[in-house]
Amino acid sequence: MCDERLNEGGIFAIYARGTDVAKVTYFSLYALQHRGQTGAGIAVAGPDGIRCQKGLGTVGEVFTETDLNQLNGHMAIGHVQRGEGGVPGPEEAQPLVCRFYKGAIALEYNGNLINLSKLREDLFANGSIFHTYTDAELMVNLIARYSRSVTLEEALMKCMVDIKGVYAMTVMSEDKLIGVRDPYGNRPLCIGRIEGNWVLASESCTIGMLGGTFVRDVAPGEIVTIDEQGLHSVMIFPRKKSALCMFEYIYFARPDSVLDGINVMSARKAMGRELAWECPVEADLVIPVPDSGIGSALGYADALGISYNMGLIKNRYMDGSDVKTREMRRDLSVRLKLNPVTRLVEGKRVALVDDSLIKGTTSRMIARVVREKGAREVHFLTACPPVRYPCKYGVGTFRGDELTAAARTVEETRRFIGCDSLYYLSLEGIYRALGSESGFCAACFDGVYPVNGGEA
Repeated sequence: MCDERLNEGGIFAIYARGTDVAKVTYFSLYALQHRGQTGAGIAVAGPDGIRCQKGLGTVGEVFTETDLNQLNGHMAIGHVQRGEGGVPGPEEAQPLVCRFYKGAIALEYNGNLINLSKLREDLFANGSIFHTYTDAELMVNLIARYSRSVTLEEALMKCMVDIKGVYAMTVMSEDKLIGVRDPYGNRPLCIGRIEGNWVLASESCTIGMLGGTFVRDVAPGEIVTIDEQGLHSVMIFPRKKSALCMFEYIYFARPDSVLDGINVMSARKAMGRELAWECPVEADLVIPVPDSGIGSALGYADALGISYNMGLIKNRYMDGSDVKTREMRRDLSVRLKLNPVTRLVEGKRVALVDDSLIKGTTSRMIARVVREKGAREVHFLTACPPVRYPCKYGVGTFRGDELTAAARTVEETRRFIGCDSLYYLSLEGIYRALGSESGFCAACFDGVYPVNGGEA
């Protein structure tokens, strides 16, 4: 069972002499903001060592022009963070900067270690001190322990033997950047070039936004180093069966990103077409639940020849981390975020297409407000299978006690939501949309956990 540690986020790193790396990183984090809104940080390596600015909130809330002007150097790493229920405190925001006898390093991390507790106990027994319960802090302690007699890359190799779980991370010393992806490739990390300089990012959309060129994905189990001589790579594990989190394509990633060779928007439209083939409904209008339902709704409407329209208008000034949202009634929160267009839905048979259905409470409110605006029928379709199993790799929203599909049949869920019909895309349909039956983690759908069976 996953806990509520801060395990999801977006990472960026750049090595570029003669460039304002802090501002480049700042803008890159805007392109990754969808991956986390509860914390943000930038660390820069320069003549004065490593300096870091981080805090709670979105990128625009954390940084000022003055902050960025004080971050001078030739290398930078940046992080946006998502935590279930928010970030407990600024000390848990990333990047994490530490100093030990070989110098300073900064580390940013996206993932989840399933043997965290055992590793912490071992480090405690050997004199390590912890201020947080984050995977990032454990990683810097392991690196410090192994760096006594080997290089930073060799220390990371030893760490990767010890740790069990899924992760993508970048580590910055005072003279190099290192990117690491877990042996299963569960978390995304890619390489790009911007004006001749090397960058690492969680998603390729960041590289494109900065006017750069996508080069390739970091391979599962690969360590890449960027220094004065350029980019170097080493594979430290035999190639394992890849297991990229399927929810990257369904929900997490931006539509304009390419992950392991698959364009996210194309994948979502293909999921919608598969949904139309498996679950056609008689409807007058297809409406996406924005934003991640848009691609699937487009594919669904196109395959069935049904009219498509943005019948739910999203309030761009509300987000899931807003304190006022948590304090208000659930139904009012949904109405503030998504409001139906009455003239579009009135008297119509409406097919609502969403990326997924997890707890069901938001879906219930959406179906209710669409019906209240005059829809004659409301059909709810999700472009992925029922989520019946908890994520053991850090996706905190997939808690076993909150999954409506784990506790209810499809018919019971339909009645709970209050729609006229409810359909899920099959797992086989997802595989057809992605063009392969291998290379993905689908544990939340089928209960098959690829990394150590989900256990430490």
